[in-house]
Amino acid sequence: MEKVIEVKNLYKLYRVGDSVVRALDGVNFELYKGEFCAIVGTSGSGKSTLLNMLAGLEKPTKGEVIISGVHIEGLNEDGLVKFRRDNVGFIFQSFHLIGTMNALENVALPLSFRGESKSTRLKKADKMLDLVNLKKHKKHMPNQMSGGQQQRVGVARALVVDPKIIFADEPTGNLDSHTSEEVMALMQRIVREQKKTLVMVTHDNHLAEYADRVFHIIDGKIVQIEDNRLKQADNLPEEDKTGEKRKHNEIDKPDGKRKSEEREGESK
Repeated sequence: MEKVIEVKNLYKLYRVGDSVVRALDGVNFELYKGEFCAIVGTSGSGKSTLLNMLAGLEKPTKGEVIISGVHIEGLNEDGLVKFRRDNVGFIFQSFHLIGTMNALENVALPLSFRGESKSTRLKKADKMLDLVNLKKHKKHMPNQMSGGQQQRVGVARALVVDPKIIFADEPTGNLDSHTSEEVMALMQRIVREQKKTLVMVTHDNHLAEYADRVFHIIDGKIVQIEDNRLKQADNLPEEDKTGEKRKHNEIDKPDGKRKSEEREGESK
């Protein structure tokens, strides 16, 4: 499978008084095209710092972040802005919709930074709102929509730029449990249908079950990686299990490495 994100020996150190805080402490992993991955940890675990590193919003103290072959840790600010504009979509916890714009205009907004014509922007935004099941809400202002509807607009806005990667920071943090489940199911469906790579940060282990793989982070280190697809394969009819497990083990064995070798490397 196509490798989209590669993180090598990533560190982020902060000086607090006379002490040094290791927000990230030697993180290594790879993500592949079409994967939905969740980074799970408590407050202060380093999960948001890691997301910021992947999105180029913070510079690492040491290490490499390679996205689609580009070393983003080496880009200057102008290069990072262009890279994010051309490759990345964001979904925020607080929606960040513009109150004076309706749903259609909010979704179309990122395309204006690419210089696309108004008619093209609105046409693409209209299509994305259909995709997230908001056909009847295109002209609604943010204050006329529920939290779940506003987050659907946020998902559509992230998708409208046709990004290679979508970063989601606690995307259901401001939603009730039922609406959270609906938004997570929507994100899972779209990732699979559109073949997008989605990286989500959350503190909620239950919501992380929607992801293909779950990276557990504690004190700046990835301590465990779970593959939910293997769990799903265990629930398949017996004749389907072998093929499914073989397919997903290929992801866990990039470049011909055995999964056991990777685990040994992670434990060192």
